[in-house]
Amino acid sequence: MTSTPTAATRRAATRPHRVWRHVLLPLAVALTAGACTSGSTDTTSSAPSPSAAPETSTTAPTPPPPPVEESAAGTSELPPACADVEAVEVTDADGLETALEDARPGQVIRLADGTYEGSFVATTAATPDAPILLCGSRDAVLDGGDIDGDYALHLQGASSWHLLGFTVTGGKKGVMVDAGTGHRIEDLLVTSMGDEAIHLRTNSSDNVVVGNTVRDTGLRKPKYGEGIYIGSAESNWCRQTDCEPDRSDRNLIEGNDIAGTTSEAVDIKEGTTGGVLRGNTFDGSDMVEADSWVDVKGNDWLIEGNTGQNSPVDGFQVHDVADGWGKGNVFSGNRAVGVAELGYNAAGNRALRESTTVECDNSSEGGKALSNVPCSAG
Repeated sequence: MTSTPTAATRRAATRPHRVWRHVLLPLAVALTAGACTSGSTDTTSSAPSPSAAPETSTTAPTPPPPPVEESAAGTSELPPACADVEAVEVTDADGLETALEDARPGQVIRLADGTYEGSFVATTAATPDAPILLCGSRDAVLDGGDIDGDYALHLQGASSWHLLGFTVTGGKKGVMVDAGTGHRIEDLLVTSMGDEAIHLRTNSSDNVVVGNTVRDTGLRKPKYGEGIYIGSAESNWCRQTDCEPDRSDRNLIEGNDIAGTTSEAVDIKEGTTGGVLRGNTFDGSDMVEADSWVDVKGNDWLIEGNTGQNSPVDGFQVHDVADGWGKGNVFSGNRAVGVAELGYNAAGNRALRESTTVECDNSSEGGKALSNVPCSAG
């Protein structure tokens, strides 16, 4: 980094507080059930440089993906699941606070178009058979305000909430989930916050984050400007999870469109196990505090069918920052375009490389090699 202003600083100075852009990406995925606990902020780890002599060579060039485009201004159309159903109607911030406090399993809370200023908290435990739906159009905007402030929307100890369709902007963090299970965060526009956009933390397991659009993170501290963040750094375990690993396990992160992040598009922390990162798109053009779109430090993650473009160093990295973590991760069918070094870098010792699977259907274009791990047939 140089002493010139960062991309995040320039955006904060030149852009209006809210950005009206979205991509609708309907996807159907299944929810499972899971575990719980509570939490706060995390740091990212700096990645080691890739191996000087990669063992494999770059695959045959593949056509680059289409650029991540900004779609037209928000639409006032409600998602189908939100329209024509009996609902608690909300029209202002006070009404939203009341609706969240009084929420009961099976309810629908429908946001009218407009701006809802404040930091909103949901704590009700619903069930997979009777989830709580909080929904609205893109023009229903939860505005967390000051980027040095609080979280715009906090699911704290809640379970089985379905967030659908609306916009979250401002605040220190966008959507924070603590000790949550069975949530579905779907088709939101999450944009222009101080740190990360969406964070699953403190043993938040069996959640689905699907079809969201993430833009313009890290306006407060670029170092913390991840798009989607799973778990907690080991340095925060004593603060978050009684000095035990943050076991935010079996989460599905699918079909999200992530760009304008100052740090990683997706940061998967040590302590997490058995998640799936599938079918997402990343653009790293604004990354100033990261050297890959995806950092994997947990165990037994499946990373498949993702497409990234524009990374200053690698596309995907694996790290062993804590003893026993960073093992058993599988990369399948991903596309890395516009990387400087490796598409897939197991940035650790020989044991880490041997435990990482990079299947031969992955591709990398523009870098020095596919990976420092020999590819496997899968």
